[in-house]
Amino acid sequence: MSDAAHSGVSGPGPIAAMTIREAWLQASSFLRDRGVEDGETSAEWLLQHLLGLNRSEFFMRWSEAFPEERRERWNRMLERRARKEPVQYITGEQEFYGLPFRVTPAVLIPRPETELLVEKVIEAGRRLWPNGSPLVADIGCGSGAISVTIAVKCSSWNMTATDISADAIEVARGNARSNGVGERVTFFRGDLLEAYIGERLAIDILVSNPPYIESGDIPHLQPEVGLHEPVLALDGGADGLLFYRRILEQLDRLPNPPAVIGFELGQGQAREVADLLRDRGYWDELVIVPDLAGIERHVIGLRNIS
Repeated sequence: MSDAAHSGVSGPGPIAAMTIREAWLQASSFLRDRGVEDGETSAEWLLQHLLGLNRSEFFMRWSEAFPEERRERWNRMLERRARKEPVQYITGEQEFYGLPFRVTPAVLIPRPETELLVEKVIEAGRRLWPNGSPLVADIGCGSGAISVTIAVKCSSWNMTATDISADAIEVARGNARSNGVGERVTFFRGDLLEAYIGERLAIDILVSNPPYIESGDIPHLQPEVGLHEPVLALDGGADGLLFYRRILEQLDRLPNPPAVIGFELGQGQAREVADLLRDRGYWDELVIVPDLAGIERHVIGLRNIS
């Protein structure tokens, strides 16, 4: 029995020969009818992936005939999207900071706002170690978007990453290899900083996008997130701040606290997380960084090491 028969959702079905544009229009209508809000965009992304075309090639060629041999696969992709599965899990890929990343349901889909966290951490690290090789730790690395990007952009830095999920580590390792830094990122499997504590590693830069959704909000997330992205990477405890507290408590067991710490946060959490960092007393400066929508999205702690 097909996936569609199991789910009660069916694709647009067999139709006469059509152009790429007609396939897009039909798919857009099908997805809208199934309650997918971004039906036109989803159909465009999926069709580009199916045909191996970038956006400009897609529009240049959309009067050409849709390849009939790909019809069955196309219908399966649309059925999955109609069940609110994210496009990125269907295509298996997501760009981050201009780099390609493989994504699976074992990892969160990298978000554009996290690019700003990477940018700020790199900026701070280059200021403190202009010619040095700081040890960087990406805590809860997921797909490896943060750690792999930093390794690519900062070739002299010592990049490490950890996650509690073996499946996530596997995805991240693959992304490190495919982006040419497979030998330059050391991965640990463990709970937050436990691997670093066990190895007595002195972290210079700590960066993390930990779970920060309040447990009670998980059932109310949009279906693309709540039904498909890993709960392990979403649930931040009763108030969403569980993992910030745990990371900061574990810092006391390291040889030294990091000179730079960067966290991504949920909406409305910046002031509380900044207070948690301030209470530790390790950093001379705390900066709250808004994202492009003006939401206070990141907190950066900096200590003068001169």
